[in-house]
Amino acid sequence: MASKPPTADIDESRVRVTAPKKVAVGVPAVLHALEIANEQMGVTRSIRTLLRVNQKDGFDCPGCAWPEEDKRHIAEFCENGAKAVAEEATLRRVTPEFFAAYSVDELRGHDDWWLGQQGRLTHPMILDEGATHYRPISWDAALREIAEALRELDDPDEAIFYTSGRTSNEAAFLYQLLVRGLGTNNLPDCSNMCHESSGSALTETLGIGKGTVSIEDVHRADLLIVAGQNPGTNHPRMLSALEKAKQRGATIVAVNPLPEAGLLRFENPQTPRGVILGGTALADEFVQIRLGGDQALFQAIGKHLLEAEDRDGGVVDRAFVDAHTSGFDAYAAAMREVEWTELVEATGIPEEELRRVAERVRASSATIVCWAMGLTQHRHSVPMLRDVVNVLLLQGNIGRPGAGVCPVRGHSNVQGDRTMGIYEKPSESFLAALDREFSFTAPRAHGHDTVEAIRAMRDGRARVFLAMGGNFVSATPDTAVVEEGMARVGLTVQVSTKLSRSHVVTGRRAIILPTLGRTDRDRRGGAEQRVSVEDSMGAVHSSRGRLAPPADDLLSEVAIVARLCALLFDGAERANVPHADWAALENDYALIRGHIERVVPGFDDYERRIDKGGTLLLPNGPRDARRFATSDGRAQFTANPLEYPVIPEGRLLLQTLRSHDQYNTTIYGKDDRYRGIHGGRRVVLVNPEDVRAAGFAEGEVVDLVSEWVRPDGDVEERRAEAFRIVPYSTPRGNAAAYYPETNVLVPLDSTAAVSGTPTSKSVVVRLERRPT
Repeated sequence: MASKPPTADIDESRVRVTAPKKVAVGVPAVLHALEIANEQMGVTRSIRTLLRVNQKDGFDCPGCAWPEEDKRHIAEFCENGAKAVAEEATLRRVTPEFFAAYSVDELRGHDDWWLGQQGRLTHPMILDEGATHYRPISWDAALREIAEALRELDDPDEAIFYTSGRTSNEAAFLYQLLVRGLGTNNLPDCSNMCHESSGSALTETLGIGKGTVSIEDVHRADLLIVAGQNPGTNHPRMLSALEKAKQRGATIVAVNPLPEAGLLRFENPQTPRGVILGGTALADEFVQIRLGGDQALFQAIGKHLLEAEDRDGGVVDRAFVDAHTSGFDAYAAAMREVEWTELVEATGIPEEELRRVAERVRASSATIVCWAMGLTQHRHSVPMLRDVVNVLLLQGNIGRPGAGVCPVRGHSNVQGDRTMGIYEKPSESFLAALDREFSFTAPRAHGHDTVEAIRAMRDGRARVFLAMGGNFVSATPDTAVVEEGMARVGLTVQVSTKLSRSHVVTGRRAIILPTLGRTDRDRRGGAEQRVSVEDSMGAVHSSRGRLAPPADDLLSEVAIVARLCALLFDGAERANVPHADWAALENDYALIRGHIERVVPGFDDYERRIDKGGTLLLPNGPRDARRFATSDGRAQFTANPLEYPVIPEGRLLLQTLRSHDQYNTTIYGKDDRYRGIHGGRRVVLVNPEDVRAAGFAEGEVVDLVSEWVRPDGDVEERRAEAFRIVPYSTPRGNAAAYYPETNVLVPLDSTAAVSGTPTSKSVVVRLERRPT
């Protein structure tokens, strides 16, 4: 039987620290996943639900976007996937009676873990201006309130429409149509805070903002460099793919400031080797790089390869470079100019070790570079990733089996949402196709990304905020600014499955629209509907939930958006609105897929190709035919000045990260067992020598104070209180702590050049004693 939700927040005084683990997954992971599943769902429901995760006739995991192989295991889920499913398929409920019992102020006083553990939302709720409690409201009345608020805007750009990466293709496509039908491109999404730097760098250099490898390429790679990523926690099913590559003879190089258990050894719980024989050692080499030093690492690799080419020849794939690339000479000249001493300083890695890694690249016949937030959330992330591409281009490792770029996405359909048009800077070709399909003219002016959306709220330029999933308040940087900005908005609307901080930090009025999740049966128009999602490698497949919804009248995201479209566009006074049979789209998602097929390239024969568990593999020019949609039709070498963080004396460079009992802002539990943290979250991981040098002691509780030098030279400070010091293996001058607790330290205006991504992996902080 499922257990009741907790009655109290995490007690940070009970934090316990043990030695970090050196192996990931194994039987303990299975037991922990089943424990949480049983707490949320009970035994029978857990078994029935988990056996449908990622199956061809089941539902796509609401966790990460790592792809499945065509042949599925009976248990096609990982520990954190099981936790994500349990959180959504929970038997706990947040009813109107719950909101009557708790004021918004009381709810705001609870931590994110307590809020998320209360269960599934069941009824539309509204918070009237000046009210202390939410009250129930009918679906029709709630949707009319939203439509009226949007109609009353003086300018459509006064509305902001956020999207989470869990939104299906069908809901995302309809949602962007709603937004553009209103006349704005204000479509910030979670990509702006994670892989926007990847998309910027890859679009510029390869002509596509996605990775260029398939799951089979990972299995066939000769060398895999996994940089700035912790797959053991964030993408555990990736470990099985790495294990398969390893068993086929691949070499794996792990690059990270922290030694992560998932890249050291993997005990696959689905094999006798993993359960009985001690598993598989994954990383052949661990490069413990300084935060922000990855550009220097890839420049060191490129420099070494070019030196070897000059000395020995045969290192650079001249046929590929000459036929398919531009800019080689400028890049080669820049690499010959950069000094080894500076590369060593930037990385914190001796020259001998840098050259050893480069020799592994030289010896490889097929190289893949995988990365995540450790590379994308720095001021210089885009040039850093351009240099990743440079190294791969040198040896022709684009469009070759077992080779390419592999940005590992987080949310399970974050890439699909972008494909569907959730983007503040849409292409002209996409908008032109949308215009033809729906007989209107979509706006061309670029809209707000996430950071600009927060600025608009802060400055009073936003009157309506609508979030399709996610937890905007906890996911974004500069928490105090976000909360103050949100309070200035006239109406905030959250389409959500579960309670979060975004429901208790609101505008002057607020509406909660509960919605179906991936695990829920979606019956519309007298038939069960299916949706579709795109994984991290451009493969699209269907997803169909089977569980009875938490409430009989719960609407899907598609139904909510379709009804808003009908209210706003049917009989509208404005002539320039999209035209469609909104009721028909609400009741038959195949009709939406028909529209997608005619608007988005690559979705030919959409319905048939995802039928019966089929996969629609989207076209990928660099991978499929070494075709590059760049300005000159070639892959671009780029010459990038070396950048890396310079840490002021007596300060540390902080990276914000997840715990193991966490997925993005969803906190499943109190532990980070791989790192040896138990029972709490307010800890800061610091090199032991830095702890001693600063005059602190292990276990001392300190405040973290960030220092950001503005362009005008003034220094801004932000404070996160009461973090316990944990001595940990990390480079000198570096530190780490969990988000969302440390998002308050990340300045809104500290963003990556080009992409605008918040610099959550490059926060200068000092440790400050708390007053006694």
